[in-house]
Amino acid sequence: MTIDILPFAAPLALLLSAAIAFLDPGRRPRIAGRVAEALALLALAIAGASTALLFAHGASDGIVIGMRGIGVSIRLDAISAVMLLLVSFIGWVVVRYTATYLDGEPRQGAFTGWLSLTLAAVLLLVISGNLEQLVAAWIATSLFLHRLLLFYPDRIAAKRAAAKKFVTARIGDVALIIAAVLLTSAYGTTEIAPILSAARAGMGGGLAVAAAGFLAIAALLKSAQFPTHGWLTEVMEAPTPVSALLHAGVINAGGFLLVRFADVMLLAPGILAALVLIGGFTALFAGLVMLTQPAVKTSLAWSTVAQMGFMILECGLALFPLALLHIVAHSLYKAHSFLASGGAVDLVAANRRPGPVAVPKAGAVGRAFLLALAIYVVVGVGFGFHHKSPQAIALGGILIFGVAYMLAQGLADAAPWALTRRTIVYAVATSVSYFALQVFAVWLTSGILPAAPAPGPLQWALIVLAVASFGLVAVVQAMFPLWAYHPAAAGLRVHLSNGFYANAVFDRLLGGWRLRDAS
Repeated sequence: MTIDILPFAAPLALLLSAAIAFLDPGRRPRIAGRVAEALALLALAIAGASTALLFAHGASDGIVIGMRGIGVSIRLDAISAVMLLLVSFIGWVVVRYTATYLDGEPRQGAFTGWLSLTLAAVLLLVISGNLEQLVAAWIATSLFLHRLLLFYPDRIAAKRAAAKKFVTARIGDVALIIAAVLLTSAYGTTEIAPILSAARAGMGGGLAVAAAGFLAIAALLKSAQFPTHGWLTEVMEAPTPVSALLHAGVINAGGFLLVRFADVMLLAPGILAALVLIGGFTALFAGLVMLTQPAVKTSLAWSTVAQMGFMILECGLALFPLALLHIVAHSLYKAHSFLASGGAVDLVAANRRPGPVAVPKAGAVGRAFLLALAIYVVVGVGFGFHHKSPQAIALGGILIFGVAYMLAQGLADAAPWALTRRTIVYAVATSVSYFALQVFAVWLTSGILPAAPAPGPLQWALIVLAVASFGLVAVVQAMFPLWAYHPAAAGLRVHLSNGFYANAVFDRLLGGWRLRDAS
């Protein structure tokens, strides 16, 4: 019985934190900050205890707490336990950071309240055992986040970002509601566990395939995929804790949704193919734009768009365990990056300027790619290539292109031996880590997430396209210093820095700068 209700205590603790914060919404609340930090830590402890119960007793689906079969229930398995720990940990860190960052702000208490409500909604989302709770928590997360985005309501750019987020979120909400209705019609229940069991058995028919399509739409809109990515790149107008909070199951909720309903998604290979195309393009597009951004936080935001695209790509390739691993790794890394961005800028500014940069020439780039491929093959053989799906091998190949870019810096003619040695060590460590973490993710989600199916002709075409596209971009990126000062490159840089103006088109559709106050 404890395992059925204990996880509920985590969002309840944050709901209590929000209630206390709203009692004193102004500057320097007397107890709200300390109470919020303590209750966030309590939520983290509850997440840890729930995970311990999961390992002790196995996965479980709690009873519905409500009336006439409608209410809240828990699905505690490896997916929800990982997300519960991730969200509660990042939430605790962000709450601690907020107390100092917003010290003296006129609405400090109110911010803490909306922050706690957002975290509570995300926790209810990741432990959802039924569709009603999932949809309600999904919508609530977006609405509470909207209040945080408008913390500085007099900032025009903040209002523009919030308006774009509001529009895309409402469309995503409608898509998720339609998906929930279709799933209920296809399987005759709103409980997630029997839906997934039936889908794994191949049941559901056309209604399930249609539901997968709407789940994909909701996920793409939630995770800021092209061309609805603009709001995320402008969220820098909100306080820094909001940028970190986005990585506590908010911006990556789209990936969680696809992972949670992986069995349903496998019924729709065409939908998965669309995810590969959209996610892959978003990752490449945003990754290139990121390189042209002069501001640290804006560059980090574009990096998040790219990483979310890569997460969607993984889901499209049916590598759901790796997508879950990606959510965890990227959330921890990027939340830290946003919270530490100010100190990093100060540190770089205080350091002595470096000497000439070793620019790799074409020969060094070629050697780097060959060496990276050799490292990947050797490590892959050690872990057993024959046990890996073609999708996982291809994803590792895409990862190794990033390793090749790093190696090119160390293999440049002017590079010192210390740099060369360090980049080779990093390359080997990266390859080993990829295979080791893949093995761990598959083991952790064994019996919960389906294995990647054998690719058909369409999947093979997409795999080849993805590997070739990322490889080409990696080569161009590695050789960019050689032609960076060409007149044509200067013009391309301008267009790239503006994201090829896709965001401006969205602005125009929403009325440009003449946005009404959405607060």
